[in-house]
Amino acid sequence: MIERKLNIENEEESIFLFGARQTGKTTFLMEKFPEATYVDLLETDLLDRFRKKPSLLRDAYQNLPESSLVIIDEIQQVPELLNEVHWLINRKHLRFILCGSSARKLRREGVNTLGGRAVPYFLYPLVSAEIPDFDLDRALRNGMLPRHYLKEDATSLLKAYVGIYLKEEIQAESLVRNLSNFSRFLEVAALTDGEMVNYQNIASDCGVSANTVKEYFQILEDTLLGFFVPAYAKVKKRKVVQSPRFYLFDVGVVNYLLGRSNLQLGTPEYGHAFEHFIMQEIVAYLGYSNSRTKLSYWRTYTQIEVDVVLGDAQVAIEIKSALEVQGKHLRGLKAFKEECPDARLIIVSQDRISRVSQDIEHLYVHDFLKKLWGGEIV
Repeated sequence: MIERKLNIENEEESIFLFGARQTGKTTFLMEKFPEATYVDLLETDLLDRFRKKPSLLRDAYQNLPESSLVIIDEIQQVPELLNEVHWLINRKHLRFILCGSSARKLRREGVNTLGGRAVPYFLYPLVSAEIPDFDLDRALRNGMLPRHYLKEDATSLLKAYVGIYLKEEIQAESLVRNLSNFSRFLEVAALTDGEMVNYQNIASDCGVSANTVKEYFQILEDTLLGFFVPAYAKVKKRKVVQSPRFYLFDVGVVNYLLGRSNLQLGTPEYGHAFEHFIMQEIVAYLGYSNSRTKLSYWRTYTQIEVDVVLGDAQVAIEIKSALEVQGKHLRGLKAFKEECPDARLIIVSQDRISRVSQDIEHLYVHDFLKKLWGGEIV
């Protein structure tokens, strides 16, 4: 059994647990809370009944003992149930875990968000610290969704995942009018994964308006299939870009959308996958540790950049897949040091010799991951 890093066992309040499809939310909850009352809205007959009469939830569970735990899976399928949940929390003092893969419906006007009575948590794809004998190349190739990582060849699973997502998350919720346009957008979003977002350029490639592209990115963010990384702009000497970068939530999904099936060390494709994976790990660590540390990147108009800036320039991280760190790989960190002299500088690579040179920490990727999950980076 894989022991997940998310810790909600001691949470006394009700919980919203969000995560993209197949991150393992249902398995996680059933293993952690085997005695809970479980409501699965993926069961069609149950879903239909609650849609027709949400008050059935109150009728069914109002006589449970005080502090009983009720788990509702796929809560976004019937947002109206939140009114009943609210009543049961207030009047019967029940505790709920409300699980879903999309926050979009729950943010719409008129939906009861429980007035702060439920604490939001997120389950990410697997992380290196959860996997005994972690295999980096497998992670870069398959991604970190549990079923995908554990498969020797995840190509068929990734194909099904993208298809199911388009059908269930987009088409079924009627989030877009033209599914073919959105499919094309997904491909372009993968091409620009980890790059600065230029809505106009992406719109031209997709044949839609820039406003439509903005809405598509918002859909990816709301359905937890992507995240923005803002630019770090608190510098004085150099003019910096301020456009955000966007990453899809899992490197395996990016690989499938781009047709990257045979990653080879030393190629740009491998380097991109390596960077994306490290970003996934950092994002997950910040989420699981409830850190308030801000994540950003830094890039000047002369194309000097640092991949990761943590907090108010407390830590700057450059990510390179090279087997041997060379002087050219340190250019961005050295420039950032001129702007922010107190920053801790780190380069993560596949160079096996971890060391400190000229105030820059050179960390072998596996050493970096151990330090990250040991709380020694942030």
